[in-house]
Amino acid sequence: MDYGLLFGGQSFEHEISIVSAIALKEVLGASIKAFIFLDGAHKFYLIEPKDMRAPFFSRGQYKKCPEITLKMHGFYTQGLLGSKKVAFNTLINLIHGADGEDGKLASLLDFFSVKFIGPRVEASVLSFNKHFTKMLAKEKGINTLPYVFLNNHNEHNLKSMDYPLIVKPNRLGSSLGIGVIKEEREVAFLLDEVFEFDSEVLIEPFKEGVKEYNLAGCKIQEKGESVFVFSTIEEPQKKAFLSFEEKYLDFGRTAKVARAELSPVLEEKMHAVFQALYDPLFVGAIIRCDFFVIGNEVYLNEINPIPGSLAHYLFEDFAHILERVQLPKPTPIPITYNYINRIQKAK
Repeated sequence: MDYGLLFGGQSFEHEISIVSAIALKEVLGASIKAFIFLDGAHKFYLIEPKDMRAPFFSRGQYKKCPEITLKMHGFYTQGLLGSKKVAFNTLINLIHGADGEDGKLASLLDFFSVKFIGPRVEASVLSFNKHFTKMLAKEKGINTLPYVFLNNHNEHNLKSMDYPLIVKPNRLGSSLGIGVIKEEREVAFLLDEVFEFDSEVLIEPFKEGVKEYNLAGCKIQEKGESVFVFSTIEEPQKKAFLSFEEKYLDFGRTAKVARAELSPVLEEKMHAVFQALYDPLFVGAIIRCDFFVIGNEVYLNEINPIPGSLAHYLFEDFAHILERVQLPKPTPIPITYNYINRIQKAK
């Protein structure tokens, strides 16, 4: 399979996407035929494999690369003899945060009939917005922690909750803007900080020492059959919660992880929850679900629709799975003009 890799974006997670792309290059090697960088001005650039280094982007050297355009069926360079299509079979959307995970690029890629691995519009909207994710989980009967949703400084909504609390920007990942409120006098200050990142905030009870697990997966086509594949379940070894800097480094890892020590019952529960969330919304994407285990029950923490480096480190044979990801098939709509023709004949 020949892949195009799309990364960057106008997002707080722009740099994480670059690190993620560099790590995935190490894993997939020559099967990535085109590196496509989206800068903060929403311009696409075609990057040479040898230039896939973090300083190349931080120093702005990418601006000397060919600028390319998204059009029907792919990306195109422009030359004296006209446009030429950038060669790849399937595009991998590796833009974390806004642009990549909020549905903007999914809409464009679908509109221009570009074959891609990544969440589609509805999946992006429901997973990028933590409040919507909570509603999706509730609709499917999946446990989540109780929460308060704020879109202003209405601290009265916190009266029903006990401290400590964890406060999160509603539409941001990678631990950006996250803080812990240990007592009431810290509320105003921490909310001020978080509202700098997002106009909406989600607040949950902070469960220190709770067991947390990560599970990735997708649907693939194997011997003509549609089947689910699940990754190794990882138990992250970490502090209360990862800072932005720690997640930044975590996104660049290439080594495989150790399997979590987990009972077969809990593993089966996580697989069942993952499957209920994934199908059919996330078909076409490799996603990661992060879970809490409290009192032998599984709680959904969040859905990561484009995990760092596509969570390759959780899979035994990532290249095999990536090549077989089941992509949604658009329903063809015939344009016949029968209705207009009937009207014309009736006149």
